[in-house]
Amino acid sequence: MIKIPVAEPLLGKEELENVIKAVNSGWISSKGEFIEKFEKEFAKYCGVKYGVSTSNGTTALHLALTALGIKEGDEVIIPDLTFIATANAVTYCGARPVFVDSRPEYWCINPEKIEEKITPRTRAIIPVHLYGHPCDMDVIMDIAKKYGLFVIEDAAEAHGAEYKGKKVGSFGDISCFSFYGNKIITTGEGGMCLTDNEELAERMRILKDHGMNPNKRYWHDVIGFNYRMTNIQAAIGLAQLQKIDKFIEKKRQIARWYENGLKELAEKEMITLHPEMKWAKCVYWMYSILVEDKFGMRRDELMKKLEENGIETRPFFYPMHTMPPYKTNEKFRVSEELARKGINLPSAIFLDEEKVEMITKSIRG
Repeated sequence: MIKIPVAEPLLGKEELENVIKAVNSGWISSKGEFIEKFEKEFAKYCGVKYGVSTSNGTTALHLALTALGIKEGDEVIIPDLTFIATANAVTYCGARPVFVDSRPEYWCINPEKIEEKITPRTRAIIPVHLYGHPCDMDVIMDIAKKYGLFVIEDAAEAHGAEYKGKKVGSFGDISCFSFYGNKIITTGEGGMCLTDNEELAERMRILKDHGMNPNKRYWHDVIGFNYRMTNIQAAIGLAQLQKIDKFIEKKRQIARWYENGLKELAEKEMITLHPEMKWAKCVYWMYSILVEDKFGMRRDELMKKLEENGIETRPFFYPMHTMPPYKTNEKFRVSEELARKGINLPSAIFLDEEKVEMITKSIRG
């Protein structure tokens, strides 16, 4: 049995009290006071004007792309190393995801390789703040401005992360978050689109509600979707949001414990620790390491050993270009290497120093 899971939500009395309020109100579906409160408070936390809640992070991405008019024949640039939802959301629109390799220093999309992938069909860039570390947003925004492209931040793994002192999710035309059960804050399932553009926010609200005209009930001017969050989910999310800074502080403390426990292996270049660039505040959604070739055993062998010691881990995402729906013969050297070496270690907020020491000892041993 797994003794230390890789992730687990931390829920308390505040979440339960909000859920009871939602149930007692009778508003348990996609209407109710908690939805608007959660949207406003989360947008405010990220430094953005408007929040549009969704049923999950993937629908948030699809909603954002649709609201921006991404359609069949268009191309959208995304990192090769990401969760498949980023690519799938582009495909749902009939557009084609175009992959870009990673930066070896911090694992996110390499902005220096974006321009070579831009064609007359390119409409947007989706930078993904991978495993809680921000992308280099200044360079990406400059490229987008130069070529007239939309930017949709995929911040599903990076609630509260910062780029040069400004929270991720506040740079692009639209940003998208996930509140899945293993995220920094959770609503069970759920997502959010953020934007400073009032017209885009209203368009997304209409599209997520079957395309219904807000002033003429059951009249549908466009084809929309059922991408609504429930009041119960928002009730949980609002309580979680009140704790987010403490959660992030604990995530960063867990990262320091890992760094101390694995410092010697890193100095010997047997592993690479989770990076944090000088311009970034990483929230370490998953504290991750690379198992280098000189470590003495392969990544999968180490994961098996940890599992035998009651420690759950996960491998890095597979590069998009290696999977059947998106397979290409193009080489992405960095993303392939990261995927081969990368491990997500237990990163739940409830971890204490003793448990982290047990994990690092198992890795060192």
